[in-house]
Amino acid sequence: MLTMLHAYSTLCRAVFFRPIWLPTTSLLLTLVTFATCAQQTPAPHDYPRMVLYQGILHPIVTFSQDAPVVNFKNFYQVGFPVGVNIWKTANIGYSLEIVPFIRSEAGVSRVNNVLFHPGVLVGLGKGFTLANRLAFETGGRYGVTPVLNKTFRRPGPVNYFLAVPIPVRFGNDRPATITLGFQFGLAF
Repeated sequence: MLTMLHAYSTLCRAVFFRPIWLPTTSLLLTLVTFATCAQQTPAPHDYPRMVLYQGILHPIVTFSQDAPVVNFKNFYQVGFPVGVNIWKTANIGYSLEIVPFIRSEAGVSRVNNVLFHPGVLVGLGKGFTLANRLAFETGGRYGVTPVLNKTFRRPGPVNYFLAVPIPVRFGNDRPATITLGFQFGLAF
């Protein structure tokens, strides 16, 4: 596991620029720590219940009428989603997420967009959730984002999750786009 972490941090330094390396490595170390804890069966939850979370989001590739645009090639963009999920039952809930995006290009990094991301959560069982989100970006784009999420329950107050968001965006005099992303993080 440490070899994978070392390879990932070396890749971050070489490709993703230094300002992004520290929060990514910090989150990875936290995930590794929780992954090595002894696993026990989690206790059932009372409803309604509230879950807070934070993570890191990597858009991988964006498709539009033009050629595909690959993150990590000429630039690096990363999002840091934070949000709250309010579960009414084990099968249905509401989520509100805010995602600031940082873009690093030609040695300069900056917050280039903030995404307001409300949605409905559908529990699919066995730790899987489908989040159906609306999307409103400060850059003028809007759309929807279906997200397939898998939560790994751990004993104690913190769980971790992996997710695959598929943002579909319109507006701002640009062609419609669809993006494939990868997200991971912690839920409290």
